[in-house]
Amino acid sequence: MIKNSEFLKISHITKIFGTVKAVDDVELIIPKGQIFGLLGSSGCGKSTLLRMLAGFETQTSGSIFLNGLDITNVQPYERPINMMFQSYALFPHLTVYENIAFGLKRLGQDSVTIKNRVDEMLSLVKLNNFANRKPNQLSGGQQQRVALARSLAREPLLLLLDEPLGALDKKLRQETQFELMSIIHGVGVTCVMVTHDQEEAMTMSDQVAVMSEGKILQVGSPREIYEIPSNKFVADFIGNINFINGRLTSFDNSDSIISTNIGTFKVTSSKIFSHNANVSIAIRPEKIHISKDVPSISENIFKGKISEIGYMGSYILFDIVADSNTTIRVMQVNASRQIESAFVIGDEVYCTFPKISGILLDR
Repeated sequence: MIKNSEFLKISHITKIFGTVKAVDDVELIIPKGQIFGLLGSSGCGKSTLLRMLAGFETQTSGSIFLNGLDITNVQPYERPINMMFQSYALFPHLTVYENIAFGLKRLGQDSVTIKNRVDEMLSLVKLNNFANRKPNQLSGGQQQRVALARSLAREPLLLLLDEPLGALDKKLRQETQFELMSIIHGVGVTCVMVTHDQEEAMTMSDQVAVMSEGKILQVGSPREIYEIPSNKFVADFIGNINFINGRLTSFDNSDSIISTNIGTFKVTSSKIFSHNANVSIAIRPEKIHISKDVPSISENIFKGKISEIGYMGSYILFDIVADSNTTIRVMQVNASRQIESAFVIGDEVYCTFPKISGILLDR
């Protein structure tokens, strides 16, 4: 019996269009019951990989195994897989009930079985009172739930989501993320989700794979991807981050000492770099403390002048010019109600960050 930890196995999958490697030797193992996010910018290969899982694209090389079975050359309609598209692809002339029942009728199931399953799906997505409505009588969020119910009705082993919330406005998308995640986990179906939306991937996924130019650059939990990026591309792609370029000058136990244009910094890093290596300190804006007063601590201090202030409501962004080549972005949580900011453009400020918050990467 196949291990649950190897429920979906993608082995050395490559897809070439002409001279372009859209997907380049991808290997992934996805456990049973997970929501797995494929995250990357447009053209990185994530949708092509999803279409190969569905059988809509034929791989140039490599294999796909689902629940221990080789489905590499199985026709799309014979795979125990359903795909939910960004457009939802609901039939406009059919009611909600008929849309959900459509796939079950194609399987030749009897009317009683179909009714019981459709009723179950309507309850799952909380649309019992909308069974007789047409798609154009529903909100975007309701249409999305109908599409999900239709995808789950046939009890697929694997659910594929292609930009599942892309058609919704930002506020509704945020509200729907947890609802969709709860439904998928409640059913227990394994899910692979393609998205270019970082927040969506980080919120909904148990694991995330970051793709670029057809390759998987890093796989990990959302927390690992954000806090311990493996390289500068991943660090820069996920959230906001600053890079301070420098040279590793010495070691102090587990800490690396980095000499830069704006000061000397100490960073705790599990990565090993050679003496005098050219490196970058990656530091998230929210991990930097800003003050007009000289800090009481003696490590990881730099001075600069505020060049821009962005009031974002729940937080405030500061761009701080530390020298002619280095501008650092700092984020301050707006934890208390303030009519006026404590800082104005042109203020000279001190910035500090804990040595554990810096991430040491190859430059």
